[in-house]
Amino acid sequence: SLDQAELKKALVEYKIGSVLNTANNRALTPQKWYQIISEIQEVAIKQTRLKIPVIYGVDEIHGATYTAGATMFPQQIGQAASRNRALVRRGAEITAYETRASSIPWTFSPVLDLGSDPRFPRQFESFGEDPYLAAELGVAIIKGYEGEKNDIGHPEHVASNMKHFLGYQVPTSGKDRTPTYLSEEALREYHLPSFKAAVAAGSHTLMVNSGIINGIPVHANHDLLTKLLKEELGFKGLVVTDWADIENLHRRDKIAATDKEAIMLAINAGVDMSMIPYQYEPFCQGLVELVKEGKVKQERVDDAVRRILRVKFALNLFEKPTTNPKDYPKFGSKEFEEAAYQMAAESITLLKNEQQTLPLAKNSKVLVTGPNAKNMRTLNGAWTYSWQGDKVDEFAANYNTILEAVQQEIGAGNVTYVPGVSYKPGGKYYEEAADQLDEAVAAARDADVIILCLGENTSTEKPGDLNDLYLSELQTELARKMAATGKPVVLVLSEGRPRIISRIEQQMRAIVQLYQPGNFGGNAAADVLFGDVNPSGKLPYTYPRYPNATISYIHKSSEEQTKAEGVYNYEADFNPQFPFGHGLSYTTFRYNNLQLSKEQLGKNEQLTVTVEVSNAGKVAGKETVHLYTSDLYASDITPDVKRLRRFEKIDLKPGQSQTLTFTLTPDDLAYTNLHGKKVVEAGEFEIRIGELVKKFTLTE
Repeated sequence: SLDQAELKKALVEYKIGSVLNTANNRALTPQKWYQIISEIQEVAIKQTRLKIPVIYGVDEIHGATYTAGATMFPQQIGQAASRNRALVRRGAEITAYETRASSIPWTFSPVLDLGSDPRFPRQFESFGEDPYLAAELGVAIIKGYEGEKNDIGHPEHVASNMKHFLGYQVPTSGKDRTPTYLSEEALREYHLPSFKAAVAAGSHTLMVNSGIINGIPVHANHDLLTKLLKEELGFKGLVVTDWADIENLHRRDKIAATDKEAIMLAINAGVDMSMIPYQYEPFCQGLVELVKEGKVKQERVDDAVRRILRVKFALNLFEKPTTNPKDYPKFGSKEFEEAAYQMAAESITLLKNEQQTLPLAKNSKVLVTGPNAKNMRTLNGAWTYSWQGDKVDEFAANYNTILEAVQQEIGAGNVTYVPGVSYKPGGKYYEEAADQLDEAVAAARDADVIILCLGENTSTEKPGDLNDLYLSELQTELARKMAATGKPVVLVLSEGRPRIISRIEQQMRAIVQLYQPGNFGGNAAADVLFGDVNPSGKLPYTYPRYPNATISYIHKSSEEQTKAEGVYNYEADFNPQFPFGHGLSYTTFRYNNLQLSKEQLGKNEQLTVTVEVSNAGKVAGKETVHLYTSDLYASDITPDVKRLRRFEKIDLKPGQSQTLTFTLTPDDLAYTNLHGKKVVEAGEFEIRIGELVKKFTLTE
């Protein structure tokens, strides 16, 4: 229950206008949320001088994170693997509905950071390493949250929050909230497009990158928050800090000698709302003093207040400060669960399938082993019922683990389970222990096939930092011992980032990537393993082979030298375990007849690209068709080897063909020059779809 004295102190005395937190870092029922937020609004509307409602916001990341019984979807990285804009949008619509059923009108989602560093502890929260993919799915998720016309006052819509502006996921160290160095060209070419698209799509709010770019904490960077975001992009919504990040300017980043100076820097840089986890009084007192002293202009405060009030009005909080769960009968419904299952099924990515090991026969005798086999936590990831996802098993007992789903699929009598390795209860995410390792080896003798469930335990933010991207030693040992039995091993990965498997990959007969697929990931995994679902996911990142070779598919041609002639004759290569866009199927897709509407493209013309895709196999399947362009030569910056410009997912029956049509403009071929300006430059280009390549020329 709420402390009424503290509530009145915050809202009445200190005039706090937002609450951005959870109760004891654990999920509550919709009814409990409604009770708490109703009490808060009662004080705000009836006891404060101006009677302005509070805006309540939480991290609803892949479903209504902090609501018991809510529908949990795959994390964003899995949603990106689905390449299905409609499913991404539908997932956001359902999350918005269930968030409003909890009386919460604002979610801190989507993550629009480029997830191009596999070391980073929050890569799973991103749409992966490609700017176009992140922009397209970012727009889909925003329209799902806010509605087609961004009418967030609708009782089934919420305000979205694009985060973390800008360049958050590429720190030099790969660790959370640590510095990065980004040129103006790289910032605009790779990291800005997803935010630019989201602003154009009408997202109402934005959260700031908690790190440092080029020596300047982003929360104190006027060039990024005001000049770029508010002036150049024309963002009219509110800018909120991340957790405690104004005081971090003083305590962590040492750019302000006092908390008060930190407030001055952040507000003057363009921050509109401060997310203060603990002591709010110093901020309130400090800001008032700064305005009186003339160090923060009254107009800057007025602008921030206007931006916040506009969002509160848009959310219809003045007319309807709460939403009652009784008005949301579809909460946790079978309809919603089916959508979550469908997303999980389409996200699962088949990385390897030697000797057509998959799908498995349903009369197989199966050994299921590994720490992720009987584990709902690793299917969901962090931001599930709590921050780190450590309470998942308490809330998700009614859903199937991988083990339970396999037992349902082929009968418990055909399944043997031995953990082999387990995560330490209550320990850090990386703490593991051998658990009947020898028994697992013995059990393999009676099995036709081994389903080996590995990956990592859940974590996010600083607790998820790591020093070694290789799969853990114990899990690697378990994999080697399973392979040594001579039985075919199917490696099933559930992980937030691509843990390196090159030490064991060759010994695995098949490899399936689940990412963190949500509460229906176990069912979807079993359906893929036994052929009820034909996998159609495509990697949203480059899966590295070695920890010192974490190069994105977006790279320069010098990464692919076979030999650099000279004194040293050194060699360099780009040799990932699996490339961006990789994903196998149980059928065979053939690409034919790539055609361009013209060989010479003028600067005010459009290029039409057509390609025929056919299902040459024996089962129906879904295929994502990626269109890449390559700029063969550029004048002042070495061009990237290739860039994704379009993608489309299609569904083909055996023997069926479909012709896809894509349209490109010269703007799609532009690049950012050294001065941060977009350049459309005449020259020779290539279009690549599958193995098909066609050249054309862009003319002056």
